[in-house]
Amino acid sequence: MTDAHAHAEGHDSHDVKKHVKIYMMVFAALAVLTVVTVAVSYLHLPMPAAVVLALLIASVKGTLVACYFMHLIGERKAIYATLALTFVFFIVLMFMPLWGRTDQVHTGSMKPAHTEAPAPAHGH
Repeated sequence: MTDAHAHAEGHDSHDVKKHVKIYMMVFAALAVLTVVTVAVSYLHLPMPAAVVLALLIASVKGTLVACYFMHLIGERKAIYATLALTFVFFIVLMFMPLWGRTDQVHTGSMKPAHTEAPAPAHGH
């Protein structure tokens, strides 16, 4: 075995150890975030706050998985543009129910628009 070959193997071994260390740190972060998710469920937050917090935690976990386990962290601008567009659509979809609810509150029509007329009286 030549010195160059031995040096290359040592370098490869160092790279593998570095990647394993990163994967273990990401795994630990995912485990901690899972515990945080469970802990937050016991806080009895109002529904909108609970949904936003749960989606925020899930987004962080999803980003960690996509970046490190799916190896997207080193990808080019097209990936980032796609992720940015996805984020914009995500925000729009999260606020759509609030926009519909505000329209109902401002118009004062919280009950259905169609109401039946009272039944005619049978007595003459």
